Amino acid sequence: MTPTLVRQHLPHAGPRPQVDPCARARDWAEIQERMLVPLYEAVYERLDVGASTRLLGLGCGSGLALLMAASRGAAVTGVDSCSPERLALARERLLPEAWGTRARAGTRLVEGNPRDATDARTPAYNLVTAFEPIGCMAGDSEGLGELLSEATPLATRGTPVVLAGWGPPERCATSSVLRVATKLADPLRSTGSWRPALRDDLEEVAQRAGLRPDGSGRVACPFGYADLDNAVRGLLSTGLFDAAVRATDQAQVDKELTEALHPHQRPDGTVWMPNVFRYLIARTP
Repeated sequence: MTPTLVRQHLPHAGPRPQVDPCARARDWAEIQERMLVPLYEAVYERLDVGASTRLLGLGCGSGLALLMAASRGAAVTGVDSCSPERLALARERLLPEAWGTRARAGTRLVEGNPRDATDARTPAYNLVTAFEPIGCMAGDSEGLGELLSEATPLATRGTPVVLAGWGPPERCATSSVLRVATKLADPLRSTGSWRPALRDDLEEVAQRAGLRPDGSGRVACPFGYADLDNAVRGLLSTGLFDAAVRATDQAQVDKELTEALHPHQRPDGTVWMPNVFRYLIARTP
């Protein structure tokens, strides 16, 4: 299913297109991040997240999953080394000055790796989450094993570690749209080429990190947008199309992405793509 034709691109006469990370982070927080709310809710309900939970969120981004856990009474710590712009939005949502007199005790946000999120006074975590879904781009699990290896010593024995991934492409309408990124980014030379999710993706990551799989689930997470422009902005905010923008230009990516979204546009102008995501619960040794 992965495209096999290589698109050759003529050199651009002008400067290479630049992605505005602040605008993309805002689009992520305002449009795209909420698409995974059913996943967060399902995991928190299954694990009974509440006042006794000390949660470490890996790749926490703009912090919606942390905010939902904090609203259940959990003490939350988020780490992210990839997007300072998203982390800045998480600070707006979660840190005490954002809450006024209703500050959430025990909330920490750290730009860096898991080791930066603990010290001798920090209690051990009893829940670790890595909600960034894997399984739609080749190599998208690279680095996750290292993060997990750094995080697991900070957790109590038998702590649940939650991994998330895309479901099978036949149950994810967005898969056909994501292939636009591969086509434009020259997949035979790019590490970010699209590939279908495999059944044991999450289990393989867990086992490489020395974790013991202990249950899984599937959750419907439809992607719904007000219109085509809203859908394009939301999908671009994921970062999955950045290589395509660098390889071509923003106008071409916008055009082909819009065309790929047309089959999912409803008569009222909204865009609706049913998807299924999978989560795995693994345990620390």
